[in-house]
Amino acid sequence: MRKRIIAGNWKMNKTVDEALELAAAIKEGIKTGDKIDVVLCPPFTDVTAVALVIQNTRIGLGGQNLHWEEKGAFTGEISAAMLRSAGCEYVIIGHSERRQYFHETDETVNRKIKTALSAGLRPIVCVGETLKEREDNLTERVLETQVEGCLAGLTAGQAAEIILAYEPVWAIGTGVVATVEQAQAAHQYIRDLLFKLYDRTVADRVRIQYGGSMKPDNSGQLLAQPDIDGGLVGGASLDAQSFLDIIHS
Repeated sequence: MRKRIIAGNWKMNKTVDEALELAAAIKEGIKTGDKIDVVLCPPFTDVTAVALVIQNTRIGLGGQNLHWEEKGAFTGEISAAMLRSAGCEYVIIGHSERRQYFHETDETVNRKIKTALSAGLRPIVCVGETLKEREDNLTERVLETQVEGCLAGLTAGQAAEIILAYEPVWAIGTGVVATVEQAQAAHQYIRDLLFKLYDRTVADRVRIQYGGSMKPDNSGQLLAQPDIDGGLVGGASLDAQSFLDIIHS
């Protein structure tokens, strides 16, 4: 049985003081009986502050991105070692906004995954199609290309450590949510791809999150699906009660 995982991607939101308040409220509201993994992914400027709030709890900490090089002249970037030293255990890689606005590719995502794994970080790797690609019936082709490209050269053992997040780009920050049937179908297709690329053990072990406008009013139905193992939550993670409601669902 795969353990559920709910991760909050705060994106470019929250000052240090605001992050402290939000993290404290989430920490206070998590029930001891919640047998799931919870991860907070604040902006880099908030990581150390949030780490102090959630230390000695079951809440994990993640970065929103990293560079594939260990160090060097890469102004504005952050390394895996920096994330680790700040207390991170996870890192989001290949989010659709990174692909859209900063031209990340499956190749760069693949390099970042390998760097993260070598540093002991668990990657949350995002894949998903645009609205035009869905309308053109290209969803499966896009997912196959992205999953194969992102996992290129990884062993079965490495692949099993990755968390995948299916994020239909057309449902991110738009308020539009994939239907339960659409979401489950995409997750099942991704799991079948993992079986094709590796074996049943890897396919059964990898957790796949839904990442397209998950909210308290739809999280229960989505998380009840057999291949949806959690959520990569954007806007709803910026409000403590909304995020807690998703966790408790």
